[in-house]
Amino acid sequence: MSDTLCLGTRGSDLALWQAHHVAAMLEERLGIASRIEIIKTRGDRIQNVAFSKMEGKGFFTKELQDALLDRRVDLVVHSLKDLPTEEPEGLEVVAIPERTNPADLLLAREGLLKPVPDNPMGLPGGAVLGTSSLRRAAQTLALCPEIQIKALRGNVPTRIAKLRDGNYDAILLAAAGVGRLEIDLEDLDTSELAPEVMLPAPGQGALAIECRNGDALTRPLEALHDDEVARNVTTERRLLELLGGGCHLPLGCLATTDEGGIRLQAVLGEVDDNVTSATVARVGAMAPNSELASNACFEALRAAVPTITGP
Repeated sequence: MSDTLCLGTRGSDLALWQAHHVAAMLEERLGIASRIEIIKTRGDRIQNVAFSKMEGKGFFTKELQDALLDRRVDLVVHSLKDLPTEEPEGLEVVAIPERTNPADLLLAREGLLKPVPDNPMGLPGGAVLGTSSLRRAAQTLALCPEIQIKALRGNVPTRIAKLRDGNYDAILLAAAGVGRLEIDLEDLDTSELAPEVMLPAPGQGALAIECRNGDALTRPLEALHDDEVARNVTTERRLLELLGGGCHLPLGCLATTDEGGIRLQAVLGEVDDNVTSATVARVGAMAPNSELASNACFEALRAAVPTITGP
């Protein structure tokens, strides 16, 4: 194929890693050449406001999607957890090629973490934890009510630098991003949090390749799609859609495939305005397919949380 595709991406270290990773797959697996175009999003421009205080959706995706619709780029690469469940007219996710570790990673000042059975996060009371995710804050506060949550923004290296500079005692990040960037963490305590402690965001660790509907240039990219990964993350994102949520919804969930079908674990938090206290409802379901699993978890959450209404 002689055409060189234009691949749109954000300019963060992680976004560029993902873009170059997909560009390599295009070349090695499909023989398709590409060039990378950096596009700045609203989420990149606004760094002094916690996500929970920002209005709207698509903080890291809208400008990329606009570039697709305007034909300035031919495909864009997203972290799937950033992508709203509603696709703009004229666009589609043509491939979800992979999912690496979906877990959350706790990083702390050296010598601080001391996990014990009744304190699985291992943080001492009063520790200052950096995160702008209500999902992470809700699950943390439900486990450790004495933890102080402090807003944390910036790309992955910037967040880790803020921890090293003493602005926080600990921070929470997606293990996938830290692993992809191969960041040296030898001077920090690290703890990968099990799903029983911290459920990830829907789609965390997965990539999404988005293109224009029916574009003949990008149709071959469908060959990069991983059916099992897509089935699991679709289950998670369908639960998010049923709950009517976006980036601000304190929802954690994880779907896995086994012999009985799809197992979906989910947790929904409720956090006070000052992010100082929280409650969570945790549910799980096993079902033969994605739709039944997400429906079962939705109904279980609706039974546990009176404020949830129908989809």
